[in-house]
Amino acid sequence: MRTVYSDKHKLRDAKIEIFEGQIVAPFECPKRAEYILNRVKEVNLGDIIEPRDYGLEPVFAVHDKDYIKFLETCIEEWKAAGCDSEAIANCWPTRTMNSPHIPNHIEGKIGYYALAAETTISEGTWEAALASKDVAVTATDLVLEGENVAFGLCRPPGHHAAVDQFGGYCFLNNAAIAAQHACDQGAKRVAILDVDFHHGNGTQQIFYDRDDVMFLSIHGDPMDAFPYFLGHADEIGEGKGKNYTFNYPLPPKSNYDKWGKALDDALLKVKDYAPDILIISLGVDTFENDPISFFKLTSNDFTNYGKRIAKIGLPTVFIMEGGYAVEEIGINTVNVLQGFDG
Repeated sequence: MRTVYSDKHKLRDAKIEIFEGQIVAPFECPKRAEYILNRVKEVNLGDIIEPRDYGLEPVFAVHDKDYIKFLETCIEEWKAAGCDSEAIANCWPTRTMNSPHIPNHIEGKIGYYALAAETTISEGTWEAALASKDVAVTATDLVLEGENVAFGLCRPPGHHAAVDQFGGYCFLNNAAIAAQHACDQGAKRVAILDVDFHHGNGTQQIFYDRDDVMFLSIHGDPMDAFPYFLGHADEIGEGKGKNYTFNYPLPPKSNYDKWGKALDDALLKVKDYAPDILIISLGVDTFENDPISFFKLTSNDFTNYGKRIAKIGLPTVFIMEGGYAVEEIGINTVNVLQGFDG
């Protein structure tokens, strides 16, 4: 199995995050990708290659152009306004201020485009996000060109990024960009299975009214877990997309037995859908010792579910999402890939 990786992820090296009312070092940090890369090398998983450069065309196929311009210029506008810190949102268009107007001032603009306040925009964020997108699309092209499986070691992650919104450490939706790219290259059906602990709200929003991309997510119940406001079982799509979205919200302390039953049901739906390509939004923050999650999967469970995914026999792209900076992130990620690869 080939791994696509770019050192440019290191350009995203934010120093602050708001967590449980405190300013802390971000859980989403460069060390995450290094743990995974080191494990890929340690077990000799396969060749590690640089991504191709796809420019902005696949980004504009998924994201709003004004939003992309905001990401590109945010940190410069922030500094021009006299701010020396990382850019962070502190005012949103809430339920009582549902205005269509995007403010001119960067403080209002960042609030308009932000999902939450935990994720800052720092120097290098835009460049790292562009490279992460290229990693995802390159891995997808490897599979479209005939390989059975490829791994996109994306960082920053992407599944919380909506058409025009960032947050949850995500800026460009790598999995959605990859899925749309596959469609644009001739795939009639694409399935995205999100196994990250947190619901892929951005991916769901992007494809919610479409039937050519099926989205399935197994995650912590949004009544108890970020992003809180999407991911309920009754969200099934709308219009042409009705019954092409499937959510499996699970309660705190869910173990692999409960989680695995949801996976089996999701894989049956994927198999019945018969997509040309399967994209796995691979978050390993379902691990029992992950610092910001509440599932109870063990390292051996990741190997097992990699095998289960392989059994449905589809060309598959793994795109890295969450799983935070504990050393086991490398072991658990590669366990999934080795389980799939036999």
